Amino acid sequence: MDKNYEMDLNRWVDEKLATLGAADTRQPDTERALARFKELHERKGGRLMLWRWAAAPLLAVCLCLAVLPWTRPFALHVWEELTSANVNLPPVSAAVKTLIDGQPAPDFHLKDAWGQEVRLSAFKGKVVLLNFWATWCEGCQQEIPTFIEFQERYRNRGFATIGISMEATGWTTVKPYLETSKVNYPIVVRNDDVAKQYGVASMPMTYLIDRNGKIAATYVGLVDKTNCENVINRLLGK
Repeated sequence: MDKNYEMDLNRWVDEKLATLGAADTRQPDTERALARFKELHERKGGRLMLWRWAAAPLLAVCLCLAVLPWTRPFALHVWEELTSANVNLPPVSAAVKTLIDGQPAPDFHLKDAWGQEVRLSAFKGKVVLLNFWATWCEGCQQEIPTFIEFQERYRNRGFATIGISMEATGWTTVKPYLETSKVNYPIVVRNDDVAKQYGVASMPMTYLIDRNGKIAATYVGLVDKTNCENVINRLLGK
């Protein structure tokens, strides 16, 4: 990333935030916002220029409005929407975790395309790769072949993959996709409770769960195939 751009961006945000003074004790997560700017810049190249110039005025207005008591709630809402926008890119870092390693993975009861119930607790004793995805997510589409490969390679060693679609349109969109794809593992459609329990705010998002049903690794954004496979092998070897 251009160092001058990064310095200018940091300086600009700092100056704008300084104008808020002590008007509000609720401070925006500037590190996350800046990281998202950088991610967009690196992945989208020149197209970030348009996004930057479109977002900068909105961000400036948001910061200025936050100074006024009667407009502060609206400004903070706009800020949150801007910094948590569900763009079709990996989030800030694969180190960001919603569930802590060693924490029990929340159980769920969801149905697959044939109406069969899929329960996470029924997979206890196996290593599970739990992937949250959507048909419109390019990153999700890129990594599904990797999960198909893992399922084929390790299923006889006590490994299972489960895909949870986050489609707002549900099976109306997912079923046609499954009919043309070669997914060899169960796919279910999420409900709001499952999404909240696993803290799914962007996609793709993947958890590796050990044989005891506990979180062993988290991937926010595209998985690192080599790292993920190494973890799978380690968990299967236990």
